Amino acid sequence: MAYRPEDDYDYLFKVVLIGDSGVGKSNLLSRFTRNEFSLETKSTIGVEFATRSVNVDGKIIKAQIWDTAGQERVLTDTMPPSFSQIPRHYERLLPGRVGALVVYDVSRHVTFENVERWLRELRDHTESNIVVMLVGNKSDLRHLRAVSVEEAKSFAERERTFFMETSALEALNVEASFTEVLSQVYRVVSKKTLDVGDDPMTVPKGQTINLDSLDEVPPVKKGGCCSS
Repeated sequence: MAYRPEDDYDYLFKVVLIGDSGVGKSNLLSRFTRNEFSLETKSTIGVEFATRSVNVDGKIIKAQIWDTAGQERVLTDTMPPSFSQIPRHYERLLPGRVGALVVYDVSRHVTFENVERWLRELRDHTESNIVVMLVGNKSDLRHLRAVSVEEAKSFAERERTFFMETSALEALNVEASFTEVLSQVYRVVSKKTLDVGDDPMTVPKGQTINLDSLDEVPPVKKGGCCSS
């Protein structure tokens, strides 16, 4: 494929990373965008932002990826994680997102238990057409596993989200998880033949996309999702 400048793309899709502190969101972001991993990564303060372009069906898709991390680390057991705890100028970043990775740590069951709240808050603060991937990170911690693949798959099926397990340390399924979300957003847009006018950057607000109608792609990723 011929070289194209960084600012030359066909679509711009916005993706948000959410989940409890310490589940590895920042390393997922850095692994996907820069192929880097740090064992000394500290909890993110505020919001991190990075971009990367991928090829989907011959189209250049540029992803703007936002890691809304850090604030949830101050929460207690009596104060469940919520976007309401994020300062208002961060919350304004959430509308307009068309993709999301909701991340938990496979070795800490409490982070999986909190996914339901994160998912509810995500859907309350974003458009109804958002494509969601449930991500069980740190699958390299096999001896410490606290969340089974079956439990996570069952939850993903119930919530109609995609699902993969990843390891930012081993670079396992990181590329696949982000690319799958971007591919699904693109295919949904194409399937529905949405009228985006002269600006193909985002899906129009208020436009509902029914993922159930996509018979060729199941809502839960069946293959290559994990390692036992």
